[in-house]
Amino acid sequence: MTATTVGGAPVTGHVDELRAPRGFVHDSWVIARRGPVHMKRQPEALSDATIQPIMFVLLFAYVFGGAIDVPGGGNYREFLMGGIFAQTIVFTAFGVAMSIANDRKNQAVDRFRSLPIAKGAVLGGHAVANLIKALLPIALMSICGLIVGWRIRDGITDAILGYLLLIAFSFAMIWVGVLLGSVIATPEGVTGVGFAVLFPITFIASTFVPTTTMPGVLRTVAEWNPVTTLSDAVRIQFGNPNTPTAPGDPWSIAHPMAYSVIWIVAIIVVCAPLAVRAYQRSIAK
Repeated sequence: MTATTVGGAPVTGHVDELRAPRGFVHDSWVIARRGPVHMKRQPEALSDATIQPIMFVLLFAYVFGGAIDVPGGGNYREFLMGGIFAQTIVFTAFGVAMSIANDRKNQAVDRFRSLPIAKGAVLGGHAVANLIKALLPIALMSICGLIVGWRIRDGITDAILGYLLLIAFSFAMIWVGVLLGSVIATPEGVTGVGFAVLFPITFIASTFVPTTTMPGVLRTVAEWNPVTTLSDAVRIQFGNPNTPTAPGDPWSIAHPMAYSVIWIVAIIVVCAPLAVRAYQRSIAK
């Protein structure tokens, strides 16, 4: 018990306990809870995680679906869902970058620095909040997919592994977003760079069309693009139509699950330390 004065009047209380950090996990969770609060107060900020994936599902399923054939046969709408899942997960980086950039612009970072919180709790909170946020579009797309005719054709174990792969890839993309938001100072800059980088990556892949339909160089890029293998791996786990592998296919196409896991580990190992360092430099300015 300690005593202090406010406006000349003595106040007693556990001041030292309030000022003392309560640990990384606790402080990270406190920061993470800002995410759901912001979602509740600003639902329009969830458009990238709600409206956009649903819009892509409906547009490609009903507008382009009749014109696109899946090699090996099968329902294009079921082929499409794996790509939509992958694209939305990659866009997780965009949402994280916007959150970091907004905190820097509205000086929330300075307020965090003045609080007795554990080192790294801010980034930990952002990571947890955006990982929770990533579950929302996965659930919405699953429901929307069921409505347009998508089904999980394999067993529950394979489906769970497919969902876990999406969540793991989302966690990796969070660190790409932290790095992007720490290097680029404004939300406007993040928007420009994010769309210029992430959109081509998600379209030069088997997201919406089989890679076999692409010309030479573009097809090679798509075959080694982790968005392609993430899409293919999810299709395989859900038992959905996918481009059949053939002799001479790149290792990435023949082993999409393993290739996707390698990318998840590589992104985290490379981007997480760079993101932490870039964030620390950005708040020190």
